[in-house]
Amino acid sequence: MAKNTDNASSEAASPKRGLFSRKPKAEKANKEPGRLKQLGQVFQMTRKNDPMVVWLMILAALGVLVVGLIVGLLINNWITAVLIALPLALLAATMILSRRAEKAAFTQLEGRPGAAGAAMSVLRRGWILKDEPVAVNPRTKDLVFLGIGRAGVVLVTEGPNTRVRPLVDAERRRMGRVLPNVPIHVINAGNEEGQTPLAEVGKKMKKLPKSITKLEISAVDKRLSTLGSAKLPIPKGIDPNRARPNRKQMR
Repeated sequence: MAKNTDNASSEAASPKRGLFSRKPKAEKANKEPGRLKQLGQVFQMTRKNDPMVVWLMILAALGVLVVGLIVGLLINNWITAVLIALPLALLAATMILSRRAEKAAFTQLEGRPGAAGAAMSVLRRGWILKDEPVAVNPRTKDLVFLGIGRAGVVLVTEGPNTRVRPLVDAERRRMGRVLPNVPIHVINAGNEEGQTPLAEVGKKMKKLPKSITKLEISAVDKRLSTLGSAKLPIPKGIDPNRARPNRKQMR
């Protein structure tokens, strides 16, 4: 019995040694290639939709290097100035890639179900965004997505303005019963006349006038949760979680 106990204890201890000694090294070795691969995928996706991104990145990097060289010549230390400018040039090229990648991602989203909800994902802290639409027209596949922030409640629609208006009006009446003093804004996403392009939806939401505090945002969300959901069937193919652009990869 003593031998069996010793063997069991040694077997139990050996995985722990492997867990704390070898496994983290393997994970660390596999982590870097993953990031480089993600950056490569973002670059390939952006170049496919925006061939000019390569030239813009090169011009941005060269511009920073030229400025660094000029400053170095003025201070009679161009080598140090160029060495300092190199990481700044890389940063400038990466920023260009990030901005153009976001634009390319929205271009790919256009015309896809759930694109209006994905356009809201660029918003950061201070917003509560619902992944699933709060209103759906199963026949026409028109959608209404919800966001809650300092501006109050924001409804982002997907579909022609005239056709989606009944969905919006119904939601405003339903929410108005529990939020009588909270403003409800409507943004019609799309490329038609009177609509907001997908890439501009997040910016427009940020520019809305602030009317409630940060603490009141969660209170508004709790009140809306008491209404429940309409439980309408969502058209096939809608997955805002997968449709939204990955900002971490872009950065």
